[in-house]
Parts: sequence; C-alpha cells; structure tokens
Amino acid sequence: MCGIIGYIGKREAAPLILRGLHRLEYRGYDSAGIAIVSGEKLFAVKSAGMITALEARPELKRLIGNIGIAHTRWATHGEPTEQNAHPHLDCKGEIAVVHNGIIENYMELREALQKRGHTFNSETDSEVIAHLIEESYEGVLEDAVARALKLLEGTFGLAVVHTGERKVVAVRRSSPLIIGIGQDEMFVASDVAAVVEHTSRVVHLDDDEIACIRQDGFSVMRLSGEMVEKRVDKVEMSLSQIEKKGFKHFMLKEIFEQPASITNLLRGRLKDGKITLTPNLGLARFERVIFVGCGTSWHSAIIGRYLAENLAGIRAEFEYASEFRYRKPIVTNRDLVVVISQSGETADTLGALREAKKRGARTLGIVNVVGSTISREVDGGIYLHAGPEIGVASTKAFTSQVMALLLLTLYIRQERGLENDPELIREAAAMPAKINAMLDNLDVIKNIAREFASYKNFIYLGRGINYPVALEGALKLKEISYIHAEGYPAGEMKHGPIALIDDGFPVVFIVGNDAQHEKVLGNMQEVKARKGRIIAVCSEGDTDAARVADYCITVPQTSPLLSPILNVVPLQLLAYYVADAKGLDVDRPRNLAKSVTVE
Repeated sequence: MCGIIGYIGKREAAPLILRGLHRLEYRGYDSAGIAIVSGEKLFAVKSAGMITALEARPELKRLIGNIGIAHTRWATHGEPTEQNAHPHLDCKGEIAVVHNGIIENYMELREALQKRGHTFNSETDSEVIAHLIEESYEGVLEDAVARALKLLEGTFGLAVVHTGERKVVAVRRSSPLIIGIGQDEMFVASDVAAVVEHTSRVVHLDDDEIACIRQDGFSVMRLSGEMVEKRVDKVEMSLSQIEKKGFKHFMLKEIFEQPASITNLLRGRLKDGKITLTPNLGLARFERVIFVGCGTSWHSAIIGRYLAENLAGIRAEFEYASEFRYRKPIVTNRDLVVVISQSGETADTLGALREAKKRGARTLGIVNVVGSTISREVDGGIYLHAGPEIGVASTKAFTSQVMALLLLTLYIRQERGLENDPELIREAAAMPAKINAMLDNLDVIKNIAREFASYKNFIYLGRGINYPVALEGALKLKEISYIHAEGYPAGEMKHGPIALIDDGFPVVFIVGNDAQHEKVLGNMQEVKARKGRIIAVCSEGDTDAARVADYCITVPQTSPLLSPILNVVPLQLLAYYVADAKGLDVDRPRNLAKSVTVE
C-alpha cells in the first residue's frame, strides 16, 4: 500500500521524485523519505508525517544527483516514525531500498543477520532486505537482489540503488510496479499517476520479475535468470485528471464526476436496447455467479447478487475476498467468479481470483485501472473507465461498479435468450442526468451535516438491494469522519440494534420505491416511537417517508434495481460534509490507504 518512485536520467532527481511522490500519497502518508546517489555517495532524508514534512527538511538542499528513489509509507511493522521511514540502508551506507509489502519471515532473517554482525536502525520488516542485498553483493546489483529475494517470504515491490552502479533495480511480487519510459530518462513507480507528467509509455512488471533500469533503457529477467521481453503500453491518463480542478478535495471532485464516469461506462455498451460486451464471454453456460470484493467493492458484490438473481435468474453468491480462499471454497468450471476492484491490485481480491482459477472457475474482472494485475489475469473483464480515483474513500468507482454489474447481468440475460426490459435500459441511460440534478441542490445535505457533525454514533438501515447501500453509507462516514457508524438490514434492527436507539442516536434510512417500501416505513415508526432522530433518503414524491422522518433527502424516481446508484450519492455527500465540518483531511483519512496491496 506504500508508494514507490525512482528516477534515473539527466535531470536533478529530487524535485522530480518529490512531485511524483505527492501523486502517490493516497497509497500511504504516515512517513516519507528519499535517497539520492550523488557521485559515489548516498544521501537519504526521512521524516514522519506527510510529504510536506519531508519537504520542509533543510537537508534536502544537499540532495544533488540524477539517480534516486523515494517512498511514502502506510505502516505495517513499526510505528510511523522517522526511524521506520524508508529508504532503508545497509551497514556500509552504499545500498538504499524502498519496499511495499510484507516480509513474513523477517524476524528469523533479522536475528540471523544480527548474529552475523549487521546493525539495524528500525523496527520494520523491510530493513532486512537492504542487509541481505549487502551480503549478496558481488559487483552486480540485480544479481545481488535476485540472490537476496530467494530468502524472502512474503510480498514486495522494491526499488534499490547502489552507490557504485548507475542503475535502479526494481522487483515485483504481488505488489504493483511499473517502468516509465522517457526521453533519455527512466522511472519506476507503484502507479502511473506518479510518472504521467513525464511520459505516457509504461511497462507493467509481473510477479517475480526483476528490472534493471538505466538511463537509456531497461531489461527484465525472472528470478530464475531467464530474460523477458516486455510490452510497452500507452497510458490514457492525463495530468489534468489527477488535479483537483478547483474542488476543495479530490473526494468532492470525484462525487461530482459520477455523471461523466457512468456516461463513459455506458458508451458503446448500450445500443438499441442491447448490451454489448467484448470480447464475447460466453456467459450463458454458467450455473452460478460468485461476486467477490473487499470494502466498497464488497458492497457492490452484494448488489451484484441481487441483480443476477432478479434479472438473469441465475444462482448467485457474494464473498469477502479476504475470506474466500481460506475456507477451501467449492468452485467448479460451471461457476463464474466476478472479482471487483477499483485499483485492480487489491491483494485479497487478487488472491481470491487465483484461488478461483486454480479450482477451475471462469473469471471476470470489474476494474477501473487499465493494465492492472487483476485485469491481466482474469479470463475476461469490464473496465469502468471512471478515470483516476485519488480520494481514499471510493465514490465514483462504486456507482460505476453497480452500473457495470447491471450491464453484466443484463448481458447474461440476453445470452440466455431473454428480452431486456426497455424501461430499465432507458433508466440506465438516464442515470447521469438524474445524478446531475441531485448535485445541483446540496443545501439540505449540508444543513444535515452541520446538525449532526458532533454526534458519535450513527446507524444506517436499508432493505433488499438498498441494504448494501446502508453498508456503504456507514462505511463512508466511518472512513472520513471517524464517527462510529453501522449498516444493518432494516428488518434486523428489532433483533438487537434497536436497544441503542434514543433521542441522541441518528438513524439513516434508505427508503426504496419497491415492494418493501411499507416495511421500511414500519421500521421508521419503530425508531420514531423510541425518539430516534431519522434522516431518510427517499424518492421524490414519497410523502409517507417525509412525514415520518425528521430530515428528508430526496432523489429522482427510478427503477428499484437502479436505486442504489442514486441513493448512495446523498450518503457520500453527507459523509463528506460531516468530515469537512469537523475540519478533517477528507482525502487522507487516518490509518487508511487507497490501494490495499497487503493482506
């Protein structure tokens, strides 16, 4: 989950690296550091806190050189202190390493290295890598790295430099790394966002590949020593896409981008009442669909089950990716496993994908990042085309995922020879305009946010396809405002959670315009009878819900199966405005990172 960037070329490395590091800060912001090779010396500067704290260090002025690596950290082993920040050096101060991942056998390696005279300066698992490379070094850095890696158990994305060699060595195992190809300069990074200012040509490293990166090019070999020819991909991302464009936070910008992101997803896939997905995935033959994801993507997976059962008439399940492969799942070649991940690099979801493939299932990915690991390993897929999502709390990716799942299930229905409902197709096409209409009037949500920003607990309740919307609304509030919030099926409230309700406990109801509408109204009355304060998200014209609720946020009328897309937008905004009212850093919530690349 940490961010890595490296540079080799003719320009001064430090300013370039620090600019790129800022664009990786969503991957972790507990601490940061940079190392520059200057002549035959290695200079490193590290700091606890965000990258701005690193940039304030006066020592940066002596970082003169055109080879360097840097890191922004999401702490796993060891507190987020300057001592534990990367890069980590060997005993001689000749080798610097930045690492994303977890070394599972670091304790035994550390003890053995200490017995052999090595001195450690941090509590991290990562520092052992620098010392192992030091022991293995015989004049060729990539060979030393390869020998050291054979002793490591775990996951890693690595960038390594040595004072005696004009190169950067990069290695990947279950942690994303790309090479950026510039004009007489080269980059390595965890994400294309870090290098898009300088190049649109990138190479994606695969697991157990070692890249030797020089100013005039690169070579890649496997850990076995076999050389690998790599394809150069063109990045479609633009620099303007990863800037705020006048918005206070990336999260707010991305909420407002949802009409465009859904338009991009639908483009070319919705024609004359038919769904077009390429290549032809042959989905009619499957007996069961299993939707898999983590966090927000898991909430999408739950909605996927509702859509698959209602529209395609196919047996469907949803799974936490982090649990899927550890319980010996019964999966066969008659199953379609749909893995959902914004980044396409989520470690747990990638593990679930590989487990499903090992057991013979056909796999399909719903991802946003082109060229990501999941997108390369699935049998087929649907790209979201939502554009970069920088805010740690996912917004536009969620609504795009739900729309992608609708397209997928309608496509399966088509493949089974069934007609699609023209009204549902029209409503799908109308989603961007309806979201835009909601975004034009935010005063009600802002006022509710100011009213409730000081509260300590919330509960979100929904039924049917809007139960996962309740989960997602609660997650957004937890993530960025640090208010305890729980999502629950509304019908389950009386089986325990109702004990919490009093006049100091806000309850957010997602009131669908479906067959369970009256039952949700009954649940609202149960809360009202116990003096709970009700915030309702309901459809325009729902006077019954408006009469019971203390506060009412209305959304445009739509098909019940599409209601999660509209109903979640006010919940995203509510969480945003609550966090902003509390003066919190919305885009960098504590303890979180955007792309979870460790288990």
